[in-house]
Amino acid sequence: MTTPVPAAGPPLLEVRGIGKYFGSVIALKDVSTVVRAGEVTCVLGDNGAGKSTFIKLLSGVFQPDEGELVLNGEPVTFGTPRQSLDAGIATVFQDLAMIPLLAIWRNFFLGSEPTKGRGPFRRFDSDTAKRITRRELAAMGIDIRDPDQPVGTLSGGERQSVAIARAVHFGAKLLILDEPTSALGVKQAGVVLRYIVQARDRGLGVVFITHNPHHAYPVGDRFLLLKRGRSLGDFGKDEISLDELTRLMAGGAELEALGHELAREGGPAADVARALAADRDGATDPTDPTDPTDRSVGAPPAGARAAGPAPGGPADRR
Repeated sequence: MTTPVPAAGPPLLEVRGIGKYFGSVIALKDVSTVVRAGEVTCVLGDNGAGKSTFIKLLSGVFQPDEGELVLNGEPVTFGTPRQSLDAGIATVFQDLAMIPLLAIWRNFFLGSEPTKGRGPFRRFDSDTAKRITRRELAAMGIDIRDPDQPVGTLSGGERQSVAIARAVHFGAKLLILDEPTSALGVKQAGVVLRYIVQARDRGLGVVFITHNPHHAYPVGDRFLLLKRGRSLGDFGKDEISLDELTRLMAGGAELEALGHELAREGGPAADVARALAADRDGATDPTDPTDPTDRSVGAPPAGARAAGPAPGGPADRR
């Protein structure tokens, strides 16, 4: 089991009042936070909050129009994603940049293949690639059946874990994860959250982008909330509870007012109001290994029948 590395010393990364504009559109304005080695900084916000712009500023896709980034105590400017990567900042985007039909080990070294031999006899060292892939995945607590299997046969959580292990192997000191749990069911989200903790305990600074406070709070040490490009606050874990985080994230009074409005309508609208209240008040913890519920994407509820075409429908008339 990995021994957690205590966070100490100056921040690995400081974000100081950064802003980004696209013409008259304010994508981000006056946003600040810190990321420390051995900690997880969660960046939360709804669609359009500025999370994607925040990622791209840290990874060198965009450059800030105001403010600055300070890495290891030194102001930095990343003109390209390669410069950010060379500085030890690895970004795992939602699409993962993997080729489904290639083997796990081929995807692990995609673009950075180990070689053997010299001159015209230089070739891909597949044995080394397989050995390192298996070793690095095992170090993250990831057990794969066969490194030769296509990466497309892995679950969503397993693919995310391969991407995280790959970033760690290639020297990342700061890991940015772009909504890694957004398309996953409860069990698979729990798998990814455990690997985030593994990366944190190995001493990496982690930036976890998400819109789900119930995923962020169990693993987070710091929470930056964004809304329409502006910061709603930057909190340590001892400064905010899950209920407060959820209320800020959900719009607080706006959501409560909507719930009262729907409840007055009665019928199905009242059911929607109750669902909103339940979502606001709590959700199943995806990291709880005792939860028997399988909510993987596409999995029907226990005992449910798969829906087929209605009698007399298009399938019957072919």
